Amino acid sequence: MIKILILGGTSEASALASAVAKRRLPAIFSYAGRVATPKSQPLPTRIGGFGGVSGLADFVARERISHIVDATHPFAAQMSANVLAAAAQCGVKAIALTRPAWRPVDGDQWQSVASIDEAVSALAGPPQRVLLAIGRMHLAAFAGQPQHHYVLRLVDRPTSPLPLPNYTAVIDRGPFTLEGDLALLENQRIQRIVCKNSGGDGAASKLTAARRLGLPVVMIERPHLPSRLEVHTVDEVINWIT
Repeated sequence: MIKILILGGTSEASALASAVAKRRLPAIFSYAGRVATPKSQPLPTRIGGFGGVSGLADFVARERISHIVDATHPFAAQMSANVLAAAAQCGVKAIALTRPAWRPVDGDQWQSVASIDEAVSALAGPPQRVLLAIGRMHLAAFAGQPQHHYVLRLVDRPTSPLPLPNYTAVIDRGPFTLEGDLALLENQRIQRIVCKNSGGDGAASKLTAARRLGLPVVMIERPHLPSRLEVHTVDEVINWIT
């Protein structure tokens, strides 16, 4: 008997949820709970963490999950590792639905770094207006370079002061457009961008905009993950399940 657990939070996860619902396959969609108003899904949905590998394994056993699809953000390394461990422990199948990483092209001015700490170090120097397109989790680290004015693109409006001395919060939810990102960079007088190599189309327009405006980009590369079954399209996941 098939019962699918989709670990979501990405546009790919939402597309998979629609495909699974259309085929009337039994499934549960799970959000980590980091966004106040997550996108509605056409599947039964839970929100929140599982409590590590043991908690995820307990959930999989209790719900009689047969297939786990890890469609989390490419930087959710701990969750992805937990999926592999819990799947092995429960003897169920697991697959990752991921976006291919971005690659620089002619005209890009990327400085690739391996971590948030390296991104902070890369910002040493005179004050600039910096677009931090990294979400909310690691903002405090950039207080280590307090000379900059940081422009933050966030999904939810902050309910309390953020851990940076000088910032502007722009509330918006992707997918973004080239025209919108060109306007953002020009209106906010951005001089440098810091972002994660999330891949995909929904957030790539800022890189095209940076190329057009000749802006440097500090690109935080993806964490290394254990070897796993990985695909890039919804159809590949559906074929794997059925």
